[in-house]
Amino acid sequence: MESDEIQKLIDEISFRKSNSKNYEKMKAENISKELRDIMKFEQDAFKKIERFEKIQKSIDLVQYASMICKNTIGREIARLQEIYLKKIDE
Repeated sequence: MESDEIQKLIDEISFRKSNSKNYEKMKAENISKELRDIMKFEQDAFKKIERFEKIQKSIDLVQYASMICKNTIGREIARLQEIYLKKIDE
């Protein structure tokens, strides 16, 4: 059961990556909303990962979920921040 939930979280993170939007064409207000959304998604994902760690089932899968969350979501946040800062400087 837990490994299904962990796999679902991994799939959600992967889907976000594969479904990346063209942020460069968005207005600053929309980028701000996207940034809030992804930061909320990251918070929720890490809460789930923390819960999975406490259960300590499928620990390798939990560690993998944590790694891809940090890397994938972290990169998207950094990219969004960079684009957002350019937009507000214009």
